[in-house]
Amino acid sequence: MPGADARWIIGTMVAVAVIIVGGFTMMNVRISDLAADVAELREDMREDHRRFDDRLRAVEIGFGKVEQRLETLERAVIPSAAPAD
Repeated sequence: MPGADARWIIGTMVAVAVIIVGGFTMMNVRISDLAADVAELREDMREDHRRFDDRLRAVEIGFGKVEQRLETLERAVIPSAAPAD
């Protein structure tokens, strides 16, 4: 049978090993949670990007319509520059 000091050392080493293993297990769980959060954030960012892209496309189409109307008005209101005599 080991002496009292040896039993304390062995007990302390076992306790430290359990704490370390438990810490690594908890760390792995936290890393998995973090990876899931990052994946969710990426998906949210993709969705935001799609909505922004759709809104930008709508603005581009609206601007094109305004530009077309302006050109039509310019042709109707401003006659072609005829050479002055």
